[in-house]
Amino acid sequence: MAKFFLSYGYNLIIFFIISHLMSILGKLNPWNPSIPYEILSLNISSKLSTNSHAIKESSKDFGKIIQEILPAAVLYPSCVNDIIDLIQFSHDLSVPFHVAAKGHGHSIRGQAMAKNGVIVEMSSLNNNNNENCGVRVSWDLGLGFYADVGGEQLWIDVLCSTLEYGLAPVSWTDYLYLTVGGTLSNAGISGQTFRYGPQISNVHEMDVITGKGELVTCSKDMNSELFFGVLGGLGQFGIITRARIVLDKAPTRVSITVKWVRMLYDDFSKFTKDQEHLISIHHNGLDYVEGSLMMEQSSLNNWRSSFFSPSNQTKIASLLSKNKIMYCLEIVKYYDDQNANTIDEELKKLVKGLRYLGGFIFKKDVSFVEFLNRVRSGELELQSKGKWDVPHPWLNLFVPKSSIMHFHAAVFVDIILRQNKTTGPILVYPTSRKRWDDRMSTMIPEEETFYCVGLLHSSSGYKECKILDNQNEEILNYCDEVGLNIKQYLPHYKTKEDWIKHFGKKWNIFQQRKDLFDPKMILSPGQRIFN
Repeated sequence: MAKFFLSYGYNLIIFFIISHLMSILGKLNPWNPSIPYEILSLNISSKLSTNSHAIKESSKDFGKIIQEILPAAVLYPSCVNDIIDLIQFSHDLSVPFHVAAKGHGHSIRGQAMAKNGVIVEMSSLNNNNNENCGVRVSWDLGLGFYADVGGEQLWIDVLCSTLEYGLAPVSWTDYLYLTVGGTLSNAGISGQTFRYGPQISNVHEMDVITGKGELVTCSKDMNSELFFGVLGGLGQFGIITRARIVLDKAPTRVSITVKWVRMLYDDFSKFTKDQEHLISIHHNGLDYVEGSLMMEQSSLNNWRSSFFSPSNQTKIASLLSKNKIMYCLEIVKYYDDQNANTIDEELKKLVKGLRYLGGFIFKKDVSFVEFLNRVRSGELELQSKGKWDVPHPWLNLFVPKSSIMHFHAAVFVDIILRQNKTTGPILVYPTSRKRWDDRMSTMIPEEETFYCVGLLHSSSGYKECKILDNQNEEILNYCDEVGLNIKQYLPHYKTKEDWIKHFGKKWNIFQQRKDLFDPKMILSPGQRIFN
């Protein structure tokens, strides 16, 4: 009888302990058996939540296309060790649960989701800057200026922090409210890529938590297999907790430091050849080159930036009504006090001989930050109108230079223009393969020059989203059928066979790296590569 009461009392104590630990998590959903109760005995238990609101919020992303994939819990880490503890715990189980790191939630198709697993809200590290990396600027005789940056940091915060030292990263994305870990897990591209390479080409070193729960410092010379795998690795090999980013001197003038120019074309061949010419200028060339399509049904000033004045919009709209489709070449040249008096002459030399339409060149002078953060104002405007938090069935591609004319005729004209469904900016601009490192995981075309194409659609609801997604599928199928040799950027595939085709000659090493750094396939299941 005494043993009975001792046993009963022991079980009762355990019950109360578990009940108390579960109460810490807030109002819980029924406990998901995918994650053992023993996780509640870890030090991170108070930072885990299965609150229904937390679950739903962590399951949202910018794409708003996939929302039914729910995790079992959400971790709000206060330090890197919290993430290590979580992954080690999963790794040591006979049946591990999945873990996905979520930055600022700008995935398009649920890539940062983890069904019945745990989402790690990386932004939570920002609340404990004394313990974590944050943004730290340094100088080294061999490396020059650099910044050690937490993987959870937004690029806008990296910009603001480094500018305090008169410095800035050299490679950007068009939108700065993305996390460092997020863009480095893909590539990080924009109009500076032709000159400086993608963001993944501007990293000296990283701290990475592997799928074994090991914190590893890696670089080109130290644990290089992990370094090259993680850069562009879609989160498959580890979670980036620190990156050492290349810095350079920023324009020193307080106010105006950027010459921002747009030129219009009605001939795609002239438009692309002029872009290719501009990115080939190495000495005293441009700092940014991008291009975009303009169609009669699309807005001339969109969320990417409000550039054209009302009078210029009227002028351009009149031309568009006749041409239906036109092309906008966008260039930028930075300047400071040293060349403020000569910048106009420098720019004149750079655009000399370009074959844009006479009378359709437009110029602005803006600050360095205003240019780099140009998308933010458009975002805030759409948010105020309730038009930002909508489905975004984006399609991003790398198209070989040899295929771009074919792509223009078959996709831009025969599919997009003819179907008249465009509801967002369409980007098309060249970059050079020599600025990329083929040892990294990101897949690009084999040709020396290739084009970055972005169909940045927004839709009013599910029905329109489905229509645009069907158009995306039509484009992909066509490119595959005729052999245009494109590669998806921010890729999304439904089968392992498609992933193998995507990675091509890199598939074997990609799989080997997975076996080496995440053998139990715990990390980033939302990419649907191995899971």
